[in-house]
Amino acid sequence: MWWRRTGILTVPRQTHIVKVARSPLPLLSVSCDSTARLQSRRSLAMAQDSGLVLVTGASGFIALHVVRALLKQGFRVRGTVRDAKNDRKTKPLRTCYPEAQHPVELAEADLLDDAGWADAVKGCQLVVHVASPFPNAEPNHPDDVIRPAVEGTRRVLKFAADAGTVRRVVLTSTMGAVHGEVDTPADREYDENDWTNVDFKGLETYAKSKTLAEKAAWDFVNALPAAKRFELVTVNPSLVFGPPLHGAYGTSIEVVKRLLDKSTPLIPYVNFAVCDVRDVAKAHVQALIVPEAAGQRHIINSGNVWLKDMAHMLREELSCQGYYIPFLSAPNIGLWLVGFIDRSAKMLYPRVGKVFKFSNKRMREVLKVEPRPIRESVLDTAHGLIQAGIIHEAPKYVRKELRLD
Repeated sequence: MWWRRTGILTVPRQTHIVKVARSPLPLLSVSCDSTARLQSRRSLAMAQDSGLVLVTGASGFIALHVVRALLKQGFRVRGTVRDAKNDRKTKPLRTCYPEAQHPVELAEADLLDDAGWADAVKGCQLVVHVASPFPNAEPNHPDDVIRPAVEGTRRVLKFAADAGTVRRVVLTSTMGAVHGEVDTPADREYDENDWTNVDFKGLETYAKSKTLAEKAAWDFVNALPAAKRFELVTVNPSLVFGPPLHGAYGTSIEVVKRLLDKSTPLIPYVNFAVCDVRDVAKAHVQALIVPEAAGQRHIINSGNVWLKDMAHMLREELSCQGYYIPFLSAPNIGLWLVGFIDRSAKMLYPRVGKVFKFSNKRMREVLKVEPRPIRESVLDTAHGLIQAGIIHEAPKYVRKELRLD
């Protein structure tokens, strides 16, 4: 872990939300075999009757891509933010998909406060719970990450159950809830049947928080009485790369940012399982509408890549455009020593030389999402960071048109 429609509706707390007419959705792209066509018709029928979707933490890196993907499919979207008056946070929601059939609605809500959640969920048939803290280094106080992740998840699910209209909730979990222990075998492929051991001594706080939050979600839904029960689906992405929308970028792409801004002078011998935020967004939409996804976990993963290979991809693309990309390897002892003063480096040291692989079978076969090439994800992350102004634009930089779908 180095790791427009152009309007916006604000839903104040305690304010009645007026239903608007639904619009038919465009057909989703599917394969040609009869089974896929049948699944597509069933999914489309569900989507056309889906009504309003609540997306929590809507201004975040992943959530903003999810909002865009939902708007493109014709969904009505309501997003939660902590401060609806913060234009820096809300403007991206107004501009992420200018052709939207409906303006995005906003509701103020905080993961650690009941206020606002009843109004946020009111009238919604679907919920995508994305909001969760993602630190770029081990926090001094783990509860600063664990508490909002677990309590926030329970809070969202409670108000979804109380609303009486919610049919399905998609929870954004993480690959770290599937496997997070660095001393376990690396000679096997992990899948949705695997769970991270939260008692593992060296487990990162983020992985622990997401594992506990996901387990709390399954326990909560399973304990609901039949009259209040809804379907739960989880999406478990690996390290998420891809272009940020309007400057909203996540901790997960810090690894690319650091290669570009010279804050990583030497390259550690570390390997990452990675995916693309555009595939993650599509997976969330599919998780909402595919009947077979109900009650299941879904790993979203493109494959594995060494940090040195990522640096090589970036050098090939950008060195001639005025960007210096490091090429020297960091000695393991050096990374260990740096770990005493840099908590990000300390998190990486146990992963040196290890490769952990993850299945994407359910991603492909159930959600019908084909991962894009890792090279495309890495390079589009870099171009996105430059074009968003997060990384300086060199005089020789050649602007690349980024595909956001």
